[in-house]
Amino acid sequence: MKTHEIVGFRRANLGKVEAQELRAQGYVPSVLYGGTEQVHFYAPAMLFRTLLFTPDVFNVTLNIEGTIYNAILQEKQFHPVNDMLLHADFLQIIDGKEIKVDVPVKLTGASSGVMKGGKMNQKLRKLRVQGLADNIPDYVEVDVTELDLGKSVKVGAIKPEGFVILTSISNPIASVEIPRALRGTIGK
Repeated sequence: MKTHEIVGFRRANLGKVEAQELRAQGYVPSVLYGGTEQVHFYAPAMLFRTLLFTPDVFNVTLNIEGTIYNAILQEKQFHPVNDMLLHADFLQIIDGKEIKVDVPVKLTGASSGVMKGGKMNQKLRKLRVQGLADNIPDYVEVDVTELDLGKSVKVGAIKPEGFVILTSISNPIASVEIPRALRGTIGK
């Protein structure tokens, strides 16, 4: 996984009014779960930009007033109108304990169906996986070279190494659609 660091400060007062004041000052109220205790903290909103606008999974180093935690971004809440980050939940990574996370899917290869005029349709952009943090890949690679017109590749075709895929194995990841212009000509 890629790494990112966020420097934050513990929250003394919890509640809606205090959280709104923090947001008005440009901070994001956040919570760290999964350890021996919950840690309520806030950090500058600018530090979250790398985590939010990418499909990648990050191992986040949280520096909260000098105490270092390793975590992943578990949940984020946005304002419904202006898309401002309102709240972030982090899950602490503990050595020897498995985590569940969504990993992006990367299609590789040139499909034979696309070469014949078909259209590639990626149905799944992320897969839910479980494993130790060290074994979670940056992305899951799916080879679509053998996909022909009207065919699809499913989650069950992926062979995970060091992690378990939690997404249903019958879900299609990508398929090659037959365009209308080719429908009458195939099979002749």
